[in-house]
Amino acid sequence: MCLSRKVLILTFIVLLPAVVAAKKRFGDRIVICGDDIVQILDQSEGWTPTPNVVWQWSFRENGSDLPAEYGHRLRTFDDCKPVDHGRRILATSSSDATLLIDIKTRRVLFYAYPPMAHSVEMLPGGRIVVALSTHRDGNRLEVYDADCSEKPLFADSLYSAHGVVWNAKRRILYALGYDELRAYELKDWKTDKPKLACRQVWKLPSIGGHDLTPIGKDSLAVTVHEGPFVFDMNTGEFHPFAPLANRPHVKSLNYDPRSGRTVFTIAEESWWTHNIYSLSPDHTIGVGDMKLYKVRCF
Repeated sequence: MCLSRKVLILTFIVLLPAVVAAKKRFGDRIVICGDDIVQILDQSEGWTPTPNVVWQWSFRENGSDLPAEYGHRLRTFDDCKPVDHGRRILATSSSDATLLIDIKTRRVLFYAYPPMAHSVEMLPGGRIVVALSTHRDGNRLEVYDADCSEKPLFADSLYSAHGVVWNAKRRILYALGYDELRAYELKDWKTDKPKLACRQVWKLPSIGGHDLTPIGKDSLAVTVHEGPFVFDMNTGEFHPFAPLANRPHVKSLNYDPRSGRTVFTIAEESWWTHNIYSLSPDHTIGVGDMKLYKVRCF
């Protein structure tokens, strides 16, 4: 028996609020990392004072498919990015490691040991770029193939490299260093000797480039010692990020221009914090004793 068109329309109207309510909002599902742990939180029922942990990865619990020395290298996670439409997580540790983790199985799909790894990004063709901060063997960018662990294919020097973001619209990799932001093009990318070619450099508004995240397709959020800025890719100009203007030591910053929501962490004890912060709406989540470094939104 077929339903009439009128019944179908009424059914859709009744079900519409449930469909809308089920849609995730920016900041509802986030990845956090600190100490030797990466976690996923689901706050879609509301931001509560304590986190709703729905997924966790640590070497102690899930590192059986890694060489034993990675237990030491994964003591201090410092970045954790959802990639592949939220099916995987790229994570870096400042105690010298980078991982690609499958969320469903918790299997490690790629691993490497770039010294003082501080950020990471997935590039076209299954390539991975890692930003290496201040270390005798660091201060550079390294490119890997996700199918070949521990074997860098290319490197370029960048002092205190802290952030990397791929912009698919422009096919440009943006990389953040101590006092500059760089734009790289991909060269010889379909060969076994890929290269990053630096095409433009901008001086930062202040020293201490720390976090780099996309804001839509034409802007980047950039944090430095003095506070966060917005970088306009079209004009090459930096403007203060109004919601956190002049707020120093922001360690991670996520901003959604559609909703106006900001999710961030800020160094409150040395380089870490025990809190996740949200603006518009304003909320705080405490993470207990974890020395939290960065938070990323799905």
